[in-house]
Amino acid sequence: MTTPSPTPLGTPQPTAPPEPRLPLIIRAMSVVERAGNALPHPFWLFWILSGVLAVISAVLTAADVSVVAPSDHKTVAVQNLLSGDGLSMAVSTMIQNFAEFPPMATIVVVIMGVAVAERTGFLAALMRVTVSRVPAAWVVFAVAFAGTVAHVASAAAYIILVPLGGLAFRAVGRSPVLGIVVAYTAIASGYDASPIPTPNDAIFAGITTAAAKIVGGDASYVSPLSNWFFNIVSSLMLAGVITLVTRFVLSKRPDLDSDPDAESDDLGSLALDPRERRALRAAVLTLVAVLVVLAAVLVPASSPLRGDGGSIVESPFLDGIGAVVAFTFGLVGTVYGRMSGSVSSLAGVPALMAQGIKQMAPVLVLFFAIAQFLAYFDWTHIGDVLAVRAAEVLEQSGMPIVLVFLLILVVLTLVNIMVTSGSAMWALAAPVLVPMLMLVHVPAETTQALFRIADSGSTAITPMSPYFVMALGFLQRYRKSAGIGTLASYTLPLAVAMTIAWTALFLLWWAAGIPLGPGAPVR
Repeated sequence: MTTPSPTPLGTPQPTAPPEPRLPLIIRAMSVVERAGNALPHPFWLFWILSGVLAVISAVLTAADVSVVAPSDHKTVAVQNLLSGDGLSMAVSTMIQNFAEFPPMATIVVVIMGVAVAERTGFLAALMRVTVSRVPAAWVVFAVAFAGTVAHVASAAAYIILVPLGGLAFRAVGRSPVLGIVVAYTAIASGYDASPIPTPNDAIFAGITTAAAKIVGGDASYVSPLSNWFFNIVSSLMLAGVITLVTRFVLSKRPDLDSDPDAESDDLGSLALDPRERRALRAAVLTLVAVLVVLAAVLVPASSPLRGDGGSIVESPFLDGIGAVVAFTFGLVGTVYGRMSGSVSSLAGVPALMAQGIKQMAPVLVLFFAIAQFLAYFDWTHIGDVLAVRAAEVLEQSGMPIVLVFLLILVVLTLVNIMVTSGSAMWALAAPVLVPMLMLVHVPAETTQALFRIADSGSTAITPMSPYFVMALGFLQRYRKSAGIGTLASYTLPLAVAMTIAWTALFLLWWAAGIPLGPGAPVR
């Protein structure tokens, strides 16, 4: 038996090659992750903020801070939340604040209908058809656009479409790694650009309405469809941006191949069986029939669903749009479920609705804390003071409103990296931004549209999102060595390009004076 010769003294020992240094933005993600993990749960965060608000209100009251309201020229002074009146208000209105929180009833009703469409399998079947029946050359656009449509299923969009993206790309001979990245980024960084009304639209509209009433009174109602026109165009534009960046940037990367021992996929899972196809066909025909009936009812100027003078802008139809959306999804989902066999009888439909409410329980718990914070904020009149003073500064500075938009967008985009809950972030920002911009003649609907961009753009690159980790798990099916930096480096070019393009679209929309949605003021 031979033994290896000893290495002569002074001979350099072989060393492992150094790990490639990650880009600065990717290394910064670990800092963001640690900082974000140190934040309390949003439920407790809003109670902490309520305590901070109480202290600030006491200080400002002692300083006799007040402003003159531009709407009625009355003096508005800050009220002390730590006073006897403040304590009485906080205790006596707690249940009322929760019950009358604008998004509450709407989101509960909408989610009941959407839950039926999701849990019967209708939405999953629709996505499978969307990504499977397109030519190979259009697979990127199809997956990207499906990502924007998938938002109607809320968080389920990630669970359904991200793995389907990998399957769709693999089925046409392209990298499944790329399919995972495209699907995840389309959902995450385009989350608020759905061409179909979603539960998020109801949440944002309710919070915006509450914020607008600080300076606008009872007339400041913001509909869940207030950004609908903008959303439709945004979804198509973002799908196009994803397609271009994927083709000219991501497809050039040398590390898109799957591991040799990667688990094989069931490519047949993209296809529907005959029973599912019949069920989907019947459900789609039902959807078309509902839309035709709605159109027929709304066309006559004397329609009972129209408002005074035949108006659709201020009408029973838009007032009840949440119920209309819920009914439509519930009916379509029920038809699909009965035809496909996923619902054995109509008695099973209420159970699916209840499951949807159960899934929303964490959000409803968060709403309780948010509702109290917003009520306290409104009662102290700190929002009035901030809005009026900030509007005065903007007017006196002569700063172009476009620059104000960009500054707000940058700040909110950075905040979104750490506070990934859209409803939580908007509940914090809306009471200041909406009244402030309303006082310089920017409609509340416009501020909400600006927030949509910030709430979406940076989501795909932040490890603070629970769906980032989930997408990483799907990615590791094909590349076991993939880590947080891997996924972030893939999504970064897409997220940056989407945010820039979406901002440009918003600014062009504003400059052209196009309504953002039905009933939304132009300027």
